[in-house]
Amino acid sequence: MGRSIDYEIARTILREEFEAAEREARENAAVAVPAVIRESTERLFSSGTQAFREALVGCCLARIVNQEIDIRLPYMNQGDNAFNGRTLDERVVNPFLQDRKIPCSKSPYLSALRRNVSFREETARGLRDKDAFRALLTFIGEIKGADEATARLYLRHLLRGFVRLREAADIQLAHIARLSLEQYRLLIAGMLSVPSGGLIPVLLSVAMFETIKECFNLDWEIQSQGINVADQASGAGGDITITEDGEAVLIVEVTERPIDRSRVVATFNTKIAPQGINDYLFFFGNVKPGEEAKEAARQYFAQGHDISFLSVEEWLVHSLGTVGPKCRRIFTEKFLVLLGAREVPAGLKMVWNDQTRILLGG
Repeated sequence: MGRSIDYEIARTILREEFEAAEREARENAAVAVPAVIRESTERLFSSGTQAFREALVGCCLARIVNQEIDIRLPYMNQGDNAFNGRTLDERVVNPFLQDRKIPCSKSPYLSALRRNVSFREETARGLRDKDAFRALLTFIGEIKGADEATARLYLRHLLRGFVRLREAADIQLAHIARLSLEQYRLLIAGMLSVPSGGLIPVLLSVAMFETIKECFNLDWEIQSQGINVADQASGAGGDITITEDGEAVLIVEVTERPIDRSRVVATFNTKIAPQGINDYLFFFGNVKPGEEAKEAARQYFAQGHDISFLSVEEWLVHSLGTVGPKCRRIFTEKFLVLLGAREVPAGLKMVWNDQTRILLGG
């Protein structure tokens, strides 16, 4: 009895939609869902009953994987179109939430309800948190007749709530006592492979500049956009500004986006020329600057403004190779302090934990 679910497909869908939810949360992107979905989600996440919202994730997955399933029937003995909600929760949903360090229930599936109940109005009788259960029913009613694209959209909106839960939690960063230069290379490449709106490369770069400052006893003041809020309001010329005795030593723009001629020209007109910056450095990610961007930089060099381009990954690895083992440890410590700041999204902290686990074969 009941309908089967391909748990591997369900796991893949959950991972894809959660990653999309994380990305939307980082970008503060609005998700256009009906008010009834928004209100139901808010009620579920304001409830102290975790079981309802976690069971709803399974209902969404079941709807997407097999549209013949009646997601109101989470036990296999409830009819030909029922599904095994408990197994889906134990194999897919709960392990995923725990792995992503999201506060979730450690109790058995639907522990707030008696066994073999269906997701119908009559089940609400005798429940303490009737409002949350009815929010669950409302959400199920909306997703029950949705097509796959709409069901994925509603699931993604629901997962945004779990992303917010994790943001409020304390994510412990993995600490590594010692790494070889090759391990640093792999770790940095893994970190930079994850889109972060430029925040990961900025944090890595600031940590390296702070390391150079300490290891070589330099009288630098290092300020960075996106970490120091006061810095953002100061009209700084780049993401990282290094000064000594009040004079600019280096201005750095860190970007994950492609650098073309228009980007160089706009930066010159809005930052470099107005502030009289003579030495300006673009740190780029996986996309190298185009030839037209380099040509523009050469033209500005003739005018007395040195605009250069450097792969942030190559710079970091070469710098780590130059400073030696002691300063490599200092770099790791400084990066973890920056990454551990409250304003850094928890999802980016998880990137570090994931990459260190991969690196060490965990």
